[in-house]
Amino acid sequence: MNKTFLLTLLILFASQLLNAQVASVTSPDGTIRVNIKLTDRIYYDLEVDGKETMWYSPISMKTSQGDLGQSPGLIKQTSTSTNQTIKTVWGIRSEVEDQYNELTLDFKKGFSLIFRAYNDGIAYRFKTALKGELLVYDEEVEYRFWKNYDVLSKVADSYTTSFEQLYARQRLRDIGPKNLIAMPMIIKTDSLSLTVLESDLYDYPGMYLSKTQSNYYRNYLDGKFAQYPTAWEQNNFHLEVTERATYIAKTTGTRAFPWRAIAVSRSDLDMADSDLVYKLARPCQIEDTSWIKPGKVAWDWWNALNLQGVDFETGINDKTYEYFIDFAARNHIEYVIMDEGWSDQFDVLLPTPMVNMEHLTSYAKEKGVKLILWAVWHTIDRQYKEAFELFEKWGIAGVKVDFIDRDDQLAIEFYERLIKEAAKHHLLVDFHGCSKPTGLHRAYPNLINYEGVHGNEYNKFNEEQTPSHNVDLAFTRMMTGPMDYTPGAMTNSVQGDFHQSYYNPESMGTRCHQLGMYVVYFAPLQMLCDAPTAYEKYPDILKFLGEVPTTWDDTKVLTGKLGEYIVIARKKGDSWYIGGMNDWDERDLKLDLSKFLPQGEYKAELIIDGVNANRNAEDYHSETKIVSTNSPLKITMKKGGGFVAKIQIK
Repeated sequence: MNKTFLLTLLILFASQLLNAQVASVTSPDGTIRVNIKLTDRIYYDLEVDGKETMWYSPISMKTSQGDLGQSPGLIKQTSTSTNQTIKTVWGIRSEVEDQYNELTLDFKKGFSLIFRAYNDGIAYRFKTALKGELLVYDEEVEYRFWKNYDVLSKVADSYTTSFEQLYARQRLRDIGPKNLIAMPMIIKTDSLSLTVLESDLYDYPGMYLSKTQSNYYRNYLDGKFAQYPTAWEQNNFHLEVTERATYIAKTTGTRAFPWRAIAVSRSDLDMADSDLVYKLARPCQIEDTSWIKPGKVAWDWWNALNLQGVDFETGINDKTYEYFIDFAARNHIEYVIMDEGWSDQFDVLLPTPMVNMEHLTSYAKEKGVKLILWAVWHTIDRQYKEAFELFEKWGIAGVKVDFIDRDDQLAIEFYERLIKEAAKHHLLVDFHGCSKPTGLHRAYPNLINYEGVHGNEYNKFNEEQTPSHNVDLAFTRMMTGPMDYTPGAMTNSVQGDFHQSYYNPESMGTRCHQLGMYVVYFAPLQMLCDAPTAYEKYPDILKFLGEVPTTWDDTKVLTGKLGEYIVIARKKGDSWYIGGMNDWDERDLKLDLSKFLPQGEYKAELIIDGVNANRNAEDYHSETKIVSTNSPLKITMKKGGGFVAKIQIK
């Protein structure tokens, strides 16, 4: 046989072996494994507890500098392990344990794929080392499952969306090519829950899930991305995209791309206590964070500025805001928000003549309260340099930026640009009408909260805010990060007796259901949605609202089930707070305090559903009692009910 021919065969054979090669990375505890297969494409699968949970799924990216992932040529692979502790600026715990194994595959076309395996999930991302500008025409993201599993998802109508849809229960094959599933999305397999997430999203569009036409009848999910906007027009508060390019991103050729992550939950409780998005995000980019102060906010819009028993006409005027400021000062509420109406909607440099901003900012400063101002996103985007200088001069603490309603590349770029500029002026940012968190709050912790949720505001418009929906959020939307649901309704209704009103809104479920949100829902900037005079009738509730923290040193999920009920304990300093929320079924609980408290007896202050809360949702009961780790804390949550407890460590 000709030696040259033999050498060629050997080279071809070696090449085929290389391209068929299977690499893998396993979680530190050995229970989760990712296998990567290289043929004419790149595929990966997911094994949990020795069982293949997701079938081999393709990865690729189509760009102006080549198709990354097609006919891959592996150069080398590198494995590393990390075991570190992240100290948070604020969070659901002061320290996050960050332990994972990582596999990096370097390919010939100037790109790498990085895979990570955690004890609670997996993730991968592209990293490129290409010259000049890079157009990304599409990114192939696919999740292939064996069965037609149940899923929990919220479906957007288009790439212009408030990200505030309800979560729907359906099956994988119910999803069609025209559906856009906004993340997080939960897939309930035979024994696990898998939540699809993304993290470290910057200078790139957010991902949705859907089906390709060819996969319509398969148990597959495919990533979809908004194409790059090239033209738009103003429609009141919105900038509506009228034309899009043929690519999804125009970016630099050397960069890391977003993490594509799957959280693995063996029980529903794991879903309510996930740090995966946070761990995958960029570290803090702000050197001095001492000025970033989480806290509670007296809010004007939901209650329509309806103060009772006052001797002046309420509305957008100095007297009304003075009352809000006085209320906040008396009750240890750090902030007051001035929402829509304090200025011209399309010119934040033009306050309404009904308010004197110099007077109100001076008045708030004297009382030890800080103000937060609302703005339409494209207004503040146009004026932020002059506006932020003025806000800093006034002593404004932050901005609530509303109606972005997109997460294409230009919108994502706006989020980060605004936060960075706000940080220069020591301004907090609360995004509303925004996409889900993807870890930007770790990189820039002055991004103090996000909406992206079907929250309390919808009680003014429809009858969809059921207790079951509210419970769902602790297992779904909160997996991505902070959530500005805006709790605290003091007018409450039993099942079947809800009355929708814009100017006098109420909520479904009991008053204690709303109070439970202050512990269950993580919101570093936490709203009190009702009017000051609605709270002032109830000194015990006001005492709780004044004391309850908005960020935490530790978190323990005690018990719960998706859509049915949730109980979470959170620690701050020497106190533990427990919050519970229930669906429309009455439920008796026995809580084991030894799960988070040292052995002993403790004083507990409780606000619980009253004995008649099934007939009158506003019925509640406050009590102080001695509790022990030797016996369970017994709680009854009424229909649509809830509770809160504060336990002081001696």
